Amino acid sequence: MTLGDGTRCVHAGLPAAEPGAPVGPQPVLASQFHLGGAHSYGRAENPTWDALETAIGDLDGGTCVVFASGMAATTSLLRTVLRAGDTVVLPSDGYYLTRTYVRDNLAALGLTVRELPTGMVWTADMVEGARLVIVETPSNPRLDVCDVAAVADHAHAAGALMAVDNTTATPLGQRPLSLGADVVFASDTKALSGHSDVVLGHISATDPDLAARLRSERTGSGSVPGPFEVWLAHRGLGTLDLRLARQAENAAAVYEALREHPRVRGIRWPGSEHDPAHEIASRQMRRFGGVVTFELESAEAAESFVAATTLVSAATSFGGLHSTADRRARWGDPVPEGLLRFSCGCEDSADLVADLLTALANPRVPTSRQ
Repeated sequence: MTLGDGTRCVHAGLPAAEPGAPVGPQPVLASQFHLGGAHSYGRAENPTWDALETAIGDLDGGTCVVFASGMAATTSLLRTVLRAGDTVVLPSDGYYLTRTYVRDNLAALGLTVRELPTGMVWTADMVEGARLVIVETPSNPRLDVCDVAAVADHAHAAGALMAVDNTTATPLGQRPLSLGADVVFASDTKALSGHSDVVLGHISATDPDLAARLRSERTGSGSVPGPFEVWLAHRGLGTLDLRLARQAENAAAVYEALREHPRVRGIRWPGSEHDPAHEIASRQMRRFGGVVTFELESAEAAESFVAATTLVSAATSFGGLHSTADRRARWGDPVPEGLLRFSCGCEDSADLVADLLTALANPRVPTSRQ
């Protein structure tokens, strides 16, 4: 029997039923264990990690390794795969810290770095000679989309490993490993955990040997998550299906309300048939998520708009229960000053849309509320 998303999220990684035992997995906070069993020392293994890795690995369709943050996962992948003189392909419009880390922290490796936009038509010459090809789709923050299967085919023909940053989509929105990718990684700080109280990341790989190398890198570098945070993420995962459904419903409502608003331009959400990425997204994504991107006239206009809302907070993450907006240019993303990445929360759609339209009509000077 094929189980639905909600069932899989609720039951993912649960221990076998045992009379008198807790129904759900509980955090194991020990830093050391009696030797001779499955666990020995808290930097190398923890049963709380095992439970979440089983859960996410099942959703991703690979072998999962959890890390202390999304960037810990990203940098561990880079350090594990790349060697001196290698060529790596990165998204020029994806999360900016990935590019920054390669430029600033891996400079001694003498890498050849190709930065390519997500939404381009990918060809074989773009990945020629690469050891690692990374894409982020939908990209953060502009929500462009690339054809994962096509890029994977090009990468494999060139002898490269192909990895997908799946943070925006989540394992329910997209399963890159089933589309041909070798690796999927994400910041689970965002929608997977979903309650804005955890910093966490993970990598899932089709090759168990690569997963073992990543696990060794995690142990050696100390990029380990705390068991309590891992437990919180596992608890949040149980409602991922419900949260994503409401967030996508809100994104659709926000997109339609703002699409032709005179103050809004460049609005993006791959779930709409009006979006330029929709054709590819509809072929490879299972659902479209709650992130919408749009531009206002200036940085001041964007900040005044957010300040005038009552349901939206200025915050630099996404995927949580509460709607948030982030003016991405402040962090160094190569985007217009007035571009907002808007993360729809789980509020009622009518309330959220009414709040945004009121704020657009009546902007005000930002206060300490944001």
